[in-house]
Amino acid sequence: MHKTLYKRLYLLLCCILVMVACNKDKGSDEIDISISTPSYNDVSYNSITLLSTLNGADVTVVIKKGFCYNTQSGVDIFNSTTVEDRSSNKDVSVSITGLSPNTTYYAKAFVTLENADPVYSAEISFITLEEPDPPDPPDPPDPPDPPDPPDPPDSDLLDKYVAPAYPDNYTNMANWSQRERWNLANIHDPTVVLAEDGYYYMYQTDASYGNAHSGRGHFHARRSKDLVNWEYLGGTMASLPSWVIPKLNEIRVEMGLAATTSTASSNFGYWAPCVRKVQDGLYRMYYSIVCPGYINGNNSWGERAFIGMMENTNPANNDGWVDKGYVVTNASDRGLNFYVSPTDWANCYFKWNPIDPSYIITPEGAHWLIYGSWHSGLVAMELNPSTGMPKQALGTPWATGSAPAEYGQMISTRTPGNRWQGSEAPEIVYNPETGYYYLFVAYDALAIPYNTRVSRSKNITGPYLGINGVNVTSGGDMLPVVTHPYKFANSDGWVGISHCAIFDDGKGNWFYASQGRFPENVPGINVSNAIMMGHIRSIRWTKDGWPLVMPERYGAVPQLPIKENELIGNWEHIDLSYSYGRQKGSSMMTLSEDHKITAGTWLNGTWSYDADNQILTANGVELYLQREVDWEATPRIHTIVYTGYTVQKTYWGKKSK
Repeated sequence: MHKTLYKRLYLLLCCILVMVACNKDKGSDEIDISISTPSYNDVSYNSITLLSTLNGADVTVVIKKGFCYNTQSGVDIFNSTTVEDRSSNKDVSVSITGLSPNTTYYAKAFVTLENADPVYSAEISFITLEEPDPPDPPDPPDPPDPPDPPDPPDSDLLDKYVAPAYPDNYTNMANWSQRERWNLANIHDPTVVLAEDGYYYMYQTDASYGNAHSGRGHFHARRSKDLVNWEYLGGTMASLPSWVIPKLNEIRVEMGLAATTSTASSNFGYWAPCVRKVQDGLYRMYYSIVCPGYINGNNSWGERAFIGMMENTNPANNDGWVDKGYVVTNASDRGLNFYVSPTDWANCYFKWNPIDPSYIITPEGAHWLIYGSWHSGLVAMELNPSTGMPKQALGTPWATGSAPAEYGQMISTRTPGNRWQGSEAPEIVYNPETGYYYLFVAYDALAIPYNTRVSRSKNITGPYLGINGVNVTSGGDMLPVVTHPYKFANSDGWVGISHCAIFDDGKGNWFYASQGRFPENVPGINVSNAIMMGHIRSIRWTKDGWPLVMPERYGAVPQLPIKENELIGNWEHIDLSYSYGRQKGSSMMTLSEDHKITAGTWLNGTWSYDADNQILTANGVELYLQREVDWEATPRIHTIVYTGYTVQKTYWGKKSK
C-alpha cells in the first residue's frame, strides 16, 4: 500500500481503539436546563448591565455562564464577545463596558456544561445612549507627579515568570464538547500564518484523538496572540469540494476507466494544508484531498490525490474561505500501465504524489508550490501570482518515459530511482538575513520515527545542499537532523515530531511548529501514541546560517542575558543524531567552575562562553543557548537550553535544576 493508505489505516485504528475505551459523552438533551431571556438596566453611552437566571440546573455541572454580544444578530460564544459571571448561584449578572455610543447590540445569555454543547437564551437587542457633550475645560494641572520607579531588575522578571499550565495528556478533554479547553491539543500537520490583525492562525490535517473532528468540517483552525494561549475556531471547509469527484471522473474517463464508486465525503482524506498571506486582504490555503480506493481494482496502484486551493480576505472570519478549485494531481511517467501491485512500493505507478503542499513567494515576486510525499521525491511548480494556479497549463497527468514537465521539477530525493522513500511534508522559507531558501523535510514513518531534516539553496529550485555538502536535489540523505524522537529525565518524552511549519514574527524571531506524539504504551493512557500535541519551538540561527530548533517548547520566557555563572552545574545532554525509531535519551553533563567538563560523554573536555552571542563551546562544539520552559519539571519553571550542530551530529540539552 502507499503512504496515503498507510495514514488512513493508522488513524482508523486509533479511532476504533479510543472509541471502545472512552465513555459516551452526555448530550445536552439529557440535562434539564434553560436560561431566561435577558433583561437590562443602567444603560449609558458605553455600558450596560445584563441579567438572567438559570432554570432547572444543578449548578455543579455548570462550567461557564455569562453573556455574548455583537453588533450583528445571531450571536453565539464563537462569533461574539463573551463576558462571564463567575458566581456560583443561578443568577447571571454582568456589567459590560467599552461599548460604542448610539449603537444597536444583540445579546444572549449562555451557559456551558460539562460534556455538552452551550445552551443559550433567546436573543435581545438594546441601543446605547448618545455620548454626552464634552466637559468644560479642566482647571490648570497640578504639579507633575514624581517619576515612576525604575523597571524591576532582571532577576525579578524571571522570578515572577509563570510557565504554561495546560496539560500534555489531554485525554480527559479530548472530545468535541471540550474544544474550548484544547489550546494546543489535537493538532496534526500544522501550518501557521501571522495575519494583519496580529493573530497567529493555525490550521491542520483532519486528525484528532478519538476522531473528535469527525463530521464537523475540515482543516480546523485556532488562533493566538502570544503562541502560548490558543483559541479554537473550528473547521474552515464544510464538506468535500464540489469539483473533486467530477475532476476525478474526468481523469478516469481519459484513462478508459469507469466513474468512481467511492463518493462518500467521509471516505476522502483531508490532509496537510499550507496557509500564507499573499498581501493585505488576501490569504491562500493549499490543501490535500486524498481519494479512496484503487485506480482499477486490487491489482492496480492506489487512487490519486489532489491539491486544491481556498482564499480568504480575513482569517478572523473562519467561514470566509472560498474554494478556488483544482490545482494539481499525481504525475506518472508510465502512461496507462497502472497495473502495479499495491505492495510493489519501489515501482509504484505515480512519480509525484500531490500532498503536503508548501507555498512561497520569492523576494522577486515569483510564486511557487512545493509538494510531494514518498513517491520519488519532492518537486517545485511555479504558479500564476494573480490566480494561485499553475503558471503552465497542465496536460494529462501521465506520460511515457518521463513525468509531464509542467507538473514540477525535482528539488529533493533520498534515493534516485526509488519510488518509495521515507520523505514528505516539504516546508520552504526564505531568510533575507542569510539569503538562503531553506527546505525542511519530514523523514520516515509518522507514528514514532518521524524526524525533521533541513537543506538550503540560493535558488528556489536548487540545488539544495545539506550541512555536510551533500546535494539532495541529485539524491542523498539530508543533514542536519533538526528534530528527532527524544526523552528528557522525569518524562515519557516525545516521538513523531515532524511535518513542520516555519514562520517568523516580522521582528527577526523565527519559530518551528509541528505535532508531537506520546510514545506507545504509556501506562494509564489508551492508545497513547494517538495523543497529538501541538509543539512550537524557537529557532536560533548559527553564525554560518543554519536554523537550530530549541529542544524545549516555547513558553514566552523573558529572554534576559545569560550569565556565565548560570552555566556551572549539571545539564541533561542528548546526542540527537539519527537512529531510526529510537527515542534518544539524555545523560548528565557537568560543567565546573574552572571550565572543565567533569561528567558525561565529554568527560575531561573543557568549556568556554561567548556571552555576547550566548554560545557555549563544550568539547569544541558550539552550543547556542536560550531561555525556555522546563516542561518536565513539576511545577514547570524556566531554564536554559541549547542546540548545536557538527557536520554529522545534532545536540540538544537543558540545564538541570
